[in-house]
Amino acid sequence: MARRRGIEVVLMPQASAPPIVFVVDDDVSVREALELLIRNEGWQAETFKSALEFLAHPRVFATCCLVLDVSLPDLNGLDLQKRVIDRADMPIIFITGYGDVPMTVQAMKAGAVEFLTKPFSADVLLSAIRSAIERSRTSLGHEANLRARRRRYASLTSRERQVLALVVSGLLNKQVGNDLGISEITVKAHRGSVMRKMEADSLADLVTMAARLRLPPGPPG
Repeated sequence: MARRRGIEVVLMPQASAPPIVFVVDDDVSVREALELLIRNEGWQAETFKSALEFLAHPRVFATCCLVLDVSLPDLNGLDLQKRVIDRADMPIIFITGYGDVPMTVQAMKAGAVEFLTKPFSADVLLSAIRSAIERSRTSLGHEANLRARRRRYASLTSRERQVLALVVSGLLNKQVGNDLGISEITVKAHRGSVMRKMEADSLADLVTMAARLRLPPGPPG
């Protein structure tokens, strides 16, 4: 267990743990039926009777999705969606006893995977959950890659970061040397070290990494 920005966080091992399907619905019979359906598919099920109860649960960084009722007693489903909008690793599937076009559009624009109106078949829900789980797995993979790039960038020296910024901006080694007041041979040495530490196979690869890290143009101050 760890903490991120004051929020309790649970880190789940991805290789062995099955995906988690969170269910938030105030109807106990719906929660029980969905829990059984989810567990029969080999997934983990965690159910909550309200949005506030769900928000009080430690955030889990694992392959997961959220099956969310629109009508809830304290905080409705659309409002809960706004609270967790930053959690791309937890796609949302809305379920509701009623629905209208504006509500559906709002949910889908905010990133919902599906908006299902009761009654719906088990196959339809399971298909939506599978899609959500795949999206979660992809998101977690991207996040893991970004964290690895950040660790590699943190391992660079100040001079290596300066060389990296100038090289990916399109300057030649000689131009980089002129800007930094160092020899071209020294630039080549730093550039080679940067490529090695960043695990970049080519300049194009290095440029892509810098873009994904959102590094500012020009050498760091």
